[in-house]
Amino acid sequence: MQTVILAGGFGTRLSEETGIRPKAMIEVGDMPILWHIMKTYSAQGFNDFIICCGYKGYMIKEYFMNYYLRKSDISVSLKDNTLSILNHQIEPWKVTLIETGDNTMTGGRIKRIREHVGNERFFLTYGDGLSNIDLKRLLDFHVQQNVFLTLSAVQPPGRFGAFSLEKDKNLIRHFREKPKGDGQDTAWINGGFFVAEPAIFNYIEGDQTVWEREPMEIMAQEGKLAAYRHSGFWHPMDTLRDKQVLDTLWNSSDAPWKLW
Repeated sequence: MQTVILAGGFGTRLSEETGIRPKAMIEVGDMPILWHIMKTYSAQGFNDFIICCGYKGYMIKEYFMNYYLRKSDISVSLKDNTLSILNHQIEPWKVTLIETGDNTMTGGRIKRIREHVGNERFFLTYGDGLSNIDLKRLLDFHVQQNVFLTLSAVQPPGRFGAFSLEKDKNLIRHFREKPKGDGQDTAWINGGFFVAEPAIFNYIEGDQTVWEREPMEIMAQEGKLAAYRHSGFWHPMDTLRDKQVLDTLWNSSDAPWKLW
């Protein structure tokens, strides 16, 4: 089963980093966030990837072209220009890198990889979010719902302390520091980590189609969009602060998304 990763956006809210590289190549610890996402899938048995490249996509291609050398011990004979691989720790990945255009919207990027997934069900995710989601449970849930698309519903990490006030008084009776959803227990958002059927391509018109607008809205209206509630770890990398949070978690040696 293939996994499609959207990795072509500009990442304007992370301009401190994305001025020189695509967002998916920004490092968490010492490895690109794209690598962390792929390791999450690989740890659960899914090793066939299609990456939708766009902005500075050549850097993603160069990364995987040189990946074998980056991860191996080598011996180079300068005398006869030969190279020997002494040891390597290479993941069993098949990585297909597709140029989907710098200015193509998310829906358009998905449509451009249609021929590569054919008529098979596939995973789909964004190239900027990490989670410890159970992918096999997600897949089983999707199959049971008999829909075209299942998204992972998550509660965003809180950014502010939340508290309750007594009516007509100024005393705080309940306080929680940075609860999920900023205190709104019913606040669920699209966390990505989709399972999709080939039928979803019929809802995408062209390059300028935004995946999260007409395609998903129409599928919802038709009863073809389901939500798998994931209450475990999920964190996006939208801002420099988000990157710092993920770096801190990774460097603590207890990163919640590290399933390998």
